[in-house]
Amino acid sequence: MTARQLSRRFGDLLAVDGLNLNVERGSVHGFLGPNGSGKSTTIRMLAGLLMPSSGDIEVLGQKLPAAAEAVRRRMGYMTQKFSLYEDLSVRENLEFLAHIHGLYGAKGRQRVNELLGRYHLDSRQKQLAGTLSGGEKQRLALAGAVLHEPELLLLDEPTSQVDPQSRRDFWDALFDLADAGTSLLVSTHYMDEAERCHRLAILDHGRLVAEGTPQHLIEALPFVVVRLHAERPRAIQQALSGVDGVSGIAQLGASLRVLLRRDLDRDALVKRLNQQGFSVQMEVIAGNLEDVFVAATHSGGRS
Repeated sequence: MTARQLSRRFGDLLAVDGLNLNVERGSVHGFLGPNGSGKSTTIRMLAGLLMPSSGDIEVLGQKLPAAAEAVRRRMGYMTQKFSLYEDLSVRENLEFLAHIHGLYGAKGRQRVNELLGRYHLDSRQKQLAGTLSGGEKQRLALAGAVLHEPELLLLDEPTSQVDPQSRRDFWDALFDLADAGTSLLVSTHYMDEAERCHRLAILDHGRLVAEGTPQHLIEALPFVVVRLHAERPRAIQQALSGVDGVSGIAQLGASLRVLLRRDLDRDALVKRLNQQGFSVQMEVIAGNLEDVFVAATHSGGRS
C-alpha cells in the first residue's frame, strides 16, 4: 500500500498535508501522532471511506478511490470503538459478517468456528456481544475484521480500552497475521506497542515528521537525553522551563528526564542550576521512542 502527496482539507483546516506512506507486505507499520494529527483521517482515506482532497493512493495494486469497492473486499478495518452488534451473540455477529462476505453454509460455519477457537471465544459464542469484557470485545472485533482473510488490515487505535495483558495477546495475534502475509497499519498511543512495529510513521499537524524502524528513529534522535537527580524536581522543572536548548522535561519519581539540544553546554547548565540553589547531578542516558515522539511532535512538526 502506498500513498503519495496525500492531503485532505475540511474547509480551512488542512487535516492531512502531503503525506507519503508505504506499507510493505507482511509488515506491521505503526502510525503515531498526537490527538488531531490526522491519523484517523488518513486511515479512513486509505480504507476508501473518505475522498482525499489531493494525492494518490494505491492499495493492493489498485487505485483509490476508483477501485474502492473492489479493494474493500480484500481489506479489513477495525476502529477504536466497538462497532459490532451488541444485541447479537458472539456467534451471530460472526455469522452475519460471514454472510456479508459471501461465506454461506458449511464454508461459513467452518470459518466462524475457526475464528472462535483462534481468538478464544468458544466459551462466549452464545453470549451477547454487549456483555463481553473489553478484551473479549477486542478479540471479537478482530475476528470480524479478518473473517474474509484480508490481505491488508487497517487498525485505528484498537487497544485503547483494554488492559495490558489483553494488549499483549492482541499484538501476538497481529504478528500471526503478519507472518501469514497480511499487511498491517496500526495507529497507537502506546510506546511499548510502537516498539513492536517493523516501521513507524509519526504525524504532527497532518504532516509526516519522522519515519523509520524504531531503532533507527532512536539512533537518529537529535537530542541528548539526561537524567537529573535532585531533591526538588518540580522546582527544577520550573527553572528549566523556557531555557534555550531544553526541549522536553518529564518527572520520573524523584528525578527528571530531560531532552537537551546536542550543542548545549551541559556542564554550564548544571553550574547554573547549582548557583540557583539546587543540588543537581546529571547523567546521560539512552533515548527511547517516547523521546523520539516528543522531539518529533514538539520540534520537528512545529518548526
